[in-house]
Amino acid sequence: MDVESRVSAALEAGDHRLAATEIIRGYGPRILGYLNVLLRDETAASDAFALFAEQVWRGMPGFQRRSSARTWAFKAAWSAAMKVRDDAWRRLGQRLDTTEATRLAADVRTRTAVRLERQRQELEELRAMLDDEEQTLLVLRLDQQLSWDEVAEVLSQEGKRVDPATLRKRYERIKDRLAEIIRRRAVEGSREES
Repeated sequence: MDVESRVSAALEAGDHRLAATEIIRGYGPRILGYLNVLLRDETAASDAFALFAEQVWRGMPGFQRRSSARTWAFKAAWSAAMKVRDDAWRRLGQRLDTTEATRLAADVRTRTAVRLERQRQELEELRAMLDDEEQTLLVLRLDQQLSWDEVAEVLSQEGKRVDPATLRKRYERIKDRLAEIIRRRAVEGSREES
């Protein structure tokens, strides 16, 4: 039985505690990976994961099943990440370095450690160009393979529904923008090598 089925069965039995446990255990590793990518700080990701688990545990009785448990869990994770990031801003007077990398360079293969390190630094620069919502959009769509409706549900706020079609357009603009930057850098790099 998959996570969604186990959560559904627990909810139908009226066992919110078991449903929350199934969500945290079943989706926890993916959520923690998402939080690590988004917050880029293990301590912050760990704090956000603890907050996520608490939100799921406390919020389970209010889960109305208008979305899948997975979507609801990622929405709670997004909320927890923003709270941790904002709390760090208040505490430290600076934002956490929030960047996101997806599979932008998955097809890039290198043969030397020097080239790998240079590419890693370039990817970090690209990540830095994305805001939290853009990073989340790419992680949820590419890494977690959520549907556009699920991504919209995660990014929607109370009373402000995000349109999936708008997200798809934004996603394409982000990809185009990053691809253009990569192309421009490649041209500049080939000129320097000449």
